[in-house]
Formats: sequence, structure tokens, C-alpha cells
Amino acid sequence: MKSELAEMASDQNRTMLDDEAPEAVPVPHALVPHLDETAILLDIDGTLLDLMPTPREVWVPPGLSDTLNRLTQRTSGALALVSGRSLNDIDLIFAPDVFRAVGGHGAEMRLSVDNEADAVPAPPLDKELKRRLAAIAKLSPGILLEDKGYSLALHYRLAPHAEKAIYEAVSVIRADLPNAPIEVLPGKFVCEIKHAGFTKATGVRELMTREPFRGRRPIFIGDDVTDETVFAIMPDMNGLAFSVGRRAMGVNGHFDTPTDVRAFLARLLDPR
Repeated sequence: MKSELAEMASDQNRTMLDDEAPEAVPVPHALVPHLDETAILLDIDGTLLDLMPTPREVWVPPGLSDTLNRLTQRTSGALALVSGRSLNDIDLIFAPDVFRAVGGHGAEMRLSVDNEADAVPAPPLDKELKRRLAAIAKLSPGILLEDKGYSLALHYRLAPHAEKAIYEAVSVIRADLPNAPIEVLPGKFVCEIKHAGFTKATGVRELMTREPFRGRRPIFIGDDVTDETVFAIMPDMNGLAFSVGRRAMGVNGHFDTPTDVRAFLARLLDPR
């Protein structure tokens, strides 16, 4: 398990550094007249927003908030952010705007912009487990610890040499606690540990049973390994899936960069 997780993360990170960029996906113009029948589901980091050295450095480019708000109006509210970040973190990034969202890899959900959260199916990670995992950050300068409540993330973008040591340390803790209901998510220069039993896909499935999403055709755009669970369920919903920066399995197309995603979203609003 240790080597498989580390290899998956390494493959993902090598893809990010590959000089050969994939071709950008063409805008599906046929979707434009049917926004009233569509649900737009968007990952944040690496999809809507450009990746930065640390999670706190991401920022919302000019014009994006206006695009998201206009798409929310055109879809009668059926636009949601689907992220590993907590709802509180999402709101800090997009403030003062508030969007419907699935947060914490499916641990949180907000169906109304007036509510803090509509569903919290997952309990926070055990405090002792968090303490042991947090100690891994001391393995090397540059490892950044992020406590999301329902999960704990170890970012090593500033210390890529520490990848193997991080996964080995996590594997030791998992071996000591074989019955702990936890799952390890390898991502783009991040190792995240969360409760088992919920994913972005479980959150999206629940979201699509609720108004104003119910009965609509979903479009999901994501970039990371954790988004692959949502890619996999889009055919069940007659939905469309697009990956960013890499050719993920089972998607309908892909974008080169978050800049291309933002341009695509803006063009969906063009009546021409």
C-alpha cells in the first residue's frame, strides 16, 4: 500500500512537471442554450484557481466571481464548488461571495447560500491520530500541515524530496492502527488522511438528489486524483467530465490550465 500510494502521487506530480502540454478541450457550444437544464460542478485548486506554493496563497482572478455568479443565476442556482477544502476555507477564498458547495471531500455540504452547512455526515478525525500525523511535518522544512477538521493534509510542494518519507511515516501509523477508519489520498504534492466512507463522489451523488440540482445534467471539471471518483460516476447521471492539466481516464475532454477553464466558463455565458 505504501509504495502504491507513493507511486500514484509521484505519477501525478510528474504529470504536473511534464513539458508536453495536452491539447485543450474545445468548448461544447451545444451546452450553451441548455444551462437551464445543467448543473455545473467545479473543483477549486488546480481547476478554477491556479496552484500556488502553499494553500493560503491561492487567489481569485479578476472576473471569475462575476462569471460564477452569472452562471449561478443562469442555472437557477445549480452551480456548486466541489473541494477537499472545508466550507469555511472556501468562503474565505471567495469572500464576500458564497456559493453552494461540497467541502471536505464530501464531509460537508451546503445547498443554500444562507446556510453554513446542510449536511455533515463525517465526524472530525481523532485528536490523537491528528497529533501523530501532524508530527510528520517535522521530517523536513517545507512540509506544511493543514488541518481541515475532517482530514489532515501534508503539503510538500516546497519539499518534494520528502514525498517518500511522508508516505512511509503514514504507513507506519496505519499499521499501528489497523482498525482506524481512515483513508489516504495522494494528490498533487500533498498526502491527505481522512475518514473512510465518504468521497467527492458520495457528496456529488447526494447533491444531485437535492434541489436545485435534481434532474439536471451535471458537468464536472477537476484536476486531481481525488476528482477521479466523480469522473467515474458522471456516466451514471448522463453527465460530462473534464480533467485539467492531464488526460484522466474516462473523461469527455480536458483543459490545459485553470486559465482555460475560466475562459470556458465565461464563454458559456456568451449568447452567441
